[in-house]
Amino acid sequence: MNIESLTSIAGDILADGKGILAADESTASIEKKLAKISLPSTEDSRRAYREMFFTTPGIGNYISGVILYDETFRQSASTGQKFTELLESEGVHPGIKVDEGTTEMEGSPSEKVTKGLEGLPPRLKEYFDMGAKFAKWRAVYTISDVLPSEANIRENAKGLAGYAKACQEAGIVPIVEPEVLMDGSHSMARCEEVSTKVLTAVFEELSNAGVALEGIILKPNMIVPGSENGSKATPEEIADATLRVFAATVPAEVPGIAFLSGGQSEADATANLNAMNAKSPHPWKLTFSYGRALQDSALMTWAGKPENVAAAQAAFLKRAKMNSLAAKGQYTGEI
Repeated sequence: MNIESLTSIAGDILADGKGILAADESTASIEKKLAKISLPSTEDSRRAYREMFFTTPGIGNYISGVILYDETFRQSASTGQKFTELLESEGVHPGIKVDEGTTEMEGSPSEKVTKGLEGLPPRLKEYFDMGAKFAKWRAVYTISDVLPSEANIRENAKGLAGYAKACQEAGIVPIVEPEVLMDGSHSMARCEEVSTKVLTAVFEELSNAGVALEGIILKPNMIVPGSENGSKATPEEIADATLRVFAATVPAEVPGIAFLSGGQSEADATANLNAMNAKSPHPWKLTFSYGRALQDSALMTWAGKPENVAAAQAAFLKRAKMNSLAAKGQYTGEI
C-alpha cells in the first residue's frame, strides 16, 4: 500500500469546490431512471445517457471524480475513446462501484447486508489496471423504533472495513458509504442517534482492519427527518445535527466527507451542504457525491433526444456549479 499515492488521489478528489458525480446505477436502477422519460434501457441508451454527462464542456471545473458501474467502466464514447480516458483527459478521476448489491440479513429479513467481498482483490486489481483511481461500497441501514439492530450495524461495518482494506492494498482510494436511509416516518433525532451508532461502529472496524484513514473518503447521509415524517428541517438545523454527529464519530485524519443526496431534492441537497460549509472551519473537507441531485434536471431535459443534449448538459453543469459553490459555503440560492 502506497499511502502517499492514496492521499494524493483523495486530495485531488477533495479539491476546493469540486465533488463527485455518482453515475454508478446498476442496470436495474438505470432502467427505472430511463423509464421516467419512456426510454427503453439498452446498452446503447445507457451509454448515450452517461456520455451526455461525461462530455459536458467544463465538467472538470466542478467534478473531480465519477463513480462508474462495471458496464460503463468498460464502455467507450461514440468517438471510440474509452470513458475512463475521456474523464482523465478532463482532469476527472474514474472510480468504480465494487459492491454487488444487498441481500436480506440472516435472521433479520427486513435488514440488508452488502455482498461482494468474495473475490474482491482480483476484481480490484483488474479495475486498477484499467485505470480506476477510487472505488465505492455502499451499506444501507433501515430505521424504525428498533432497527437497525446491533448485529446489522456491526456486520455492515465489518464489510465496509474489509472492502476499504482490500482497496488500499490494491492502490485504490476507498469511498466508504454507510447510508442511513431516509425512508420511514422516524424523527430527525432518531436519524441522529442511529447515524452516530453506525459511524462509531464503522470507524471501530476500519481501525481494527488497519485501514489508513488519511487515504479514504467518507460518503454518509445527512441528518434529516424521515421522508414520511411530515416535518421539514431547515438547512441550519440539518447542518448543526450532521456536524454534531461527525464531531462525535469522524476522526480528524479523514481528509474529506462527500455526502450522498439520499432522495433529497436537488435544491435541498445543495442548500444543506452549503449550510455546513458556512459553519467552517472543519477538520475535514465537506463536499458532494450526488447521483439524482446532479442528474434529475438533465435527465428530464434530455428526454432521450440527441437534439436536447446541449440543453441537458447545461442543466447538469448548473447543478454542478451550484454544488461547487455550496462546497465552498458560497451558495446563495438558485442562479
